[in-house]
Amino acid sequence: MAQIGVPYRYGQSQPSTGFDCSGLTQYAYAAAGLNIPRVSSAQRTAAYPIAMQAIKPGDLVFFATAPGQQHVGIMVDDDQFVHASTSRGRVRLASLNKAYWQKHLLGAGTFVIQPQVANVTKPNGNSPFGEL
Repeated sequence: MAQIGVPYRYGQSQPSTGFDCSGLTQYAYAAAGLNIPRVSSAQRTAAYPIAMQAIKPGDLVFFATAPGQQHVGIMVDDDQFVHASTSRGRVRLASLNKAYWQKHLLGAGTFVIQPQVANVTKPNGNSPFGEL
């Protein structure tokens, strides 16, 4: 949330230079002590998938915004997520319930596994975290 208003800058991942969407999520997770992949498609692959009904603050939401392009944001409550917006040119809040985001939604994932599910594996048998 502290990065709201920071300019959007493709390929960047620091408040001093700006953020693209996956740079923002990588930066936020690093601030929490977790190392996640740099690009949104790799973040989606490595994250443990979760049902949309189970999303919590800090979980990632993934979108297909154009052919071959993915976008990612971080949930802050049961509706809003923070993301680096190309169209608005800055880090901002958005509502997951808006028609645009619903139309482009791919799903959600987490890197924060609760202790009671820490030994769960993905359907392919890999670690929920993939290769970081």
